[in-house]
Amino acid sequence: MDFLTDLWHYMKERKKFWLAPVIIILLLLGLLIVFGGSSAVAPFIYTLF
Repeated sequence: MDFLTDLWHYMKERKKFWLAPVIIILLLLGLLIVFGGSSAVAPFIYTLF
């Protein structure tokens, strides 16, 4: 959690709020890969791409 707070403080101090959507999309894609690779939902996820 320290990394996330440091990242937030960096974005707030340097006015780089455009990084927030990029980070959120990367986190969501990472979660999709982790949960989609080892579950019964995997065939449905693969048909989306």
